[in-house]
Amino acid sequence: MMDKLAFYFEHKFVWYALATAVLIALCSSFLGVTLVLKRFSFIGDGLSHVAFGVMSVATVLKLSNQTMLVLPATILSAILLLRTGQNAKIKGDAAIAMISVGALAFGYMVMNVFATSANVSGDVCSTLFGSISILTLSDFDLILTIVLSSIVVIVFVLFYNRIFAVTFDEAFSKATGLKTELFNLVIAVTTAIIIVLAMNLVGSLLISALVIFPALSSMRLFRSFKSVTVCSVILGVVCSFLGVMISIMAGTPVGSTIVAVQVVVFFAFWLTGAIAKKG
Repeated sequence: MMDKLAFYFEHKFVWYALATAVLIALCSSFLGVTLVLKRFSFIGDGLSHVAFGVMSVATVLKLSNQTMLVLPATILSAILLLRTGQNAKIKGDAAIAMISVGALAFGYMVMNVFATSANVSGDVCSTLFGSISILTLSDFDLILTIVLSSIVVIVFVLFYNRIFAVTFDEAFSKATGLKTELFNLVIAVTTAIIIVLAMNLVGSLLISALVIFPALSSMRLFRSFKSVTVCSVILGVVCSFLGVMISIMAGTPVGSTIVAVQVVVFFAFWLTGAIAKKG
């Protein structure tokens, strides 16, 4: 086993895959607690489906760098979701469902009508559930991940107190003069960045797992916002690292392997929390 691990670590693509997975998990876990507490967990699903639709268009157009189109479109969708969700006629969950289902249907239709390869089903499946492209990352992909991940972490750290206030009592925060709409916008935009980064890692249908599971697992044992956030980040990073390594060693899909590890960890934390309460 150790010899096999040593062999894999000699290859650059393994280090690239691990670095990318860890950075994406780090960012996802930071914002996951906020999204769960604000009952806006499924914004990840909505934005990932939008990203799928835009990526389908980019594939048809044969763009060499799809991120340059997918990223701004997903950010615009995040802003639209935020604005639409505040509309009295269209609530937040309805807005997410409306935009996500529409984008998913549009993307699948485009990939079928303007098919660029004979294996349309394979292309759609890899986009929805993640692909092996995480193991063939270029230098540009790694640099882009590092830059965008750094932006997300810096924003979260700089505005930690304001994000905390908006998360727990938005009405009171607004009454005290805090620009809640601005920080809700910051949360939405940074979530969009994470979604775009995670597309190749776990696919558009599994992205919410990166956001939700570490936060929910941490909440089984901890109660303070800071403790839950720190634990969530640690769990997210460890699960992604283990998921990538298991995937490489066992030949399983990267995205589903990472999510499977997170599910196991969640039940372990749930069981530990239940035992602690009884004790």
